[in-house]
Amino acid sequence: MIPESFIQELLNRVDVIDVIDKSVPLKKAGSNYVACCPFHQEKSPSFTVSPSKQFYHCFGCGAHGSALSFLIEYQGMSFVDAVEDLAKSVGLTVPQDTQKISPEVKEKNLALGEALQIASQYYQSALKKSERAIEYLKKRGLTGQIAKTFQLGYAPEGWQNLESVFKKYDDEALNIAGLVLKNDQGKRYDRFRDRIMFPIHNMKGEIIGFGGRVINPEDTPKYYNSPETPLFQKSQELYGLFAARRSIREKGCVLVVEGYMDVVGLAQFGVMNSVATLGTATSAFHIKKLMRQTDTIIFCFDGDNPGKAAAWRAMMNALPSLNDKVVLKFLFLPEEHDPDSFIRAHSKEAFESMMQDAMPLSQYLVQHLTEKNHLATQEDKVKFLNEAESILKEITAPKLSLLLRKRFAELLHLNDKEIDQLLHVAQPQVQNNKTNIKTKGKLPSSVKRKFILLLILKPQLAITEDLDLAQSDSFEDDLLKKVLGFALNQPESKPSSILHGLKAQVDSVIMDLVHEELTHFDDQIHFESEIEGARMTLLEQGKASKTKAHFSALKDKPLSSLTEEEKAHLKTLTQRPKTPPKT
Repeated sequence: MIPESFIQELLNRVDVIDVIDKSVPLKKAGSNYVACCPFHQEKSPSFTVSPSKQFYHCFGCGAHGSALSFLIEYQGMSFVDAVEDLAKSVGLTVPQDTQKISPEVKEKNLALGEALQIASQYYQSALKKSERAIEYLKKRGLTGQIAKTFQLGYAPEGWQNLESVFKKYDDEALNIAGLVLKNDQGKRYDRFRDRIMFPIHNMKGEIIGFGGRVINPEDTPKYYNSPETPLFQKSQELYGLFAARRSIREKGCVLVVEGYMDVVGLAQFGVMNSVATLGTATSAFHIKKLMRQTDTIIFCFDGDNPGKAAAWRAMMNALPSLNDKVVLKFLFLPEEHDPDSFIRAHSKEAFESMMQDAMPLSQYLVQHLTEKNHLATQEDKVKFLNEAESILKEITAPKLSLLLRKRFAELLHLNDKEIDQLLHVAQPQVQNNKTNIKTKGKLPSSVKRKFILLLILKPQLAITEDLDLAQSDSFEDDLLKKVLGFALNQPESKPSSILHGLKAQVDSVIMDLVHEELTHFDDQIHFESEIEGARMTLLEQGKASKTKAHFSALKDKPLSSLTEEEKAHLKTLTQRPKTPPKT
């Protein structure tokens, strides 16, 4: 692991403007720089980079982060590669013990990520030595280059092959990482045997698990994934997303397929913007993840009944997460094909043409609802309305909801008022974007939160006495303590460095809120007076709170139990200030 102190120093030295401008040309706009967002398709710039705060933020898709996160998110670098790239640019050397995994590290009690990485290197090496595995991949039309791109490997036959890699084969990390199993007699053995291995990467490019596909068609199951671990939750991950990110941005869409081999097979033909779920139905978490990458999501399914059922589940899971900027489409292949076989049989151009003509969500909904319902009788129409009502209840995108209502009304020959009376679904409200932006641009209503943001921007203005302002268990007091920890110990830190440090200690929802408010914070204010003013207000609020608590405690005591001093103090607390005479 790279020491956190080194990451802090690195972010304090690099300039986010220089880093981003190399990939995305920036234009000066007031005190900031702007560009069209590299993380989603747009025509007018909503991507802002702040030299004073040292972070970027997109007002369109919400992408935000530091110079480090930009290299990971946009360039597709692994965390370690991004750190090394930034370090090289400012003349720093990454601590040597983090450069590569050494034999000594292998002998120690390995962390999960290290164990998975070592296993992946072993599987890749084993693939090069297995003529049988290589022949299988060649029959599937895969080249050595595409196998290298996706870091494909091979888990040989045998029960304890990993014992040759990990000298401590009984290390608990191997069991937790899902590489080794233990039977009832306590005997350990490899989880993956005689399978083509597909490493699964997270958004940082780190290996978090594996998928294994059989070579022998008689073996079962056909696909076998790593178990749930602290690093890997299969309902939240998408195979191939890390490798596909750049292509998704360039193409302006992502293709969601059903299997590992579909992703790799399409990539062999140059279709690099596909991802696959890991043996689970497409979840709301998947949709939100993909919405951060693109506004257009195309689901690709087989045209048979299981494929149609999978498409409907994916659509229903997606509806609650959609907004009016996102376009969902559905592509159904001929029953005899999956994406891998279709592109081999018909060409990349034919496949991309089908992607271009994929069915929009509204058309898919109508087709599905009317497939076995010709709306010939009143009963047919009632059935249609009942099914449509359950769908509309899931939609939170106001414009989409309104237009679907109108389309359903047309099909049933109803007017808007009639269908609203029949459908017991509240219409989502269309929000006024201008009003939202204006509201967001104001300083936070909480004085304490404003104080926290000021200290993130100007940590050198923090004083030790500020710790006395955080006395409760509230999330704001907890955040203030953490910010002061950075501000008092590293007063020259840039905001991006403090935010990176907070990331590991603070809930992501709170961090998103902090980042959003910092983005709208006025850089031109007089920080010294603002911080002093907020500090004095918080001190007065603290005194008033203590006085109130003391008053409550004395008031609840029996009068006979009060000391003379307490009685006198209670009297002063209850006396109203004299009103000055009118002049």
